[in-house]
Amino acid sequence: MKVQILGTGCPKCKKLATNAEAAARELELDCELEKVTDVNEIMKFGVMMTPALAVDGEVKLAGKVPPVAEIKKLLQ
Repeated sequence: MKVQILGTGCPKCKKLATNAEAAARELELDCELEKVTDVNEIMKFGVMMTPALAVDGEVKLAGKVPPVAEIKKLLQ
């Protein structure tokens, strides 16, 4: 499983990355976490609002920082 955090590195992007890491750890998932900070790459996902979370190349949410529990549901 590949989990991607799409964002330029702002505080919200960093918080989403932290929450996603915690969710994956709590679920004991074997996944690769990648931070995509290049605006052109983010645009390829069709994302207009960051931060965003993509799982295996599919955008699951954008424009908000959900709690760990909500991210866990997206990763299951």
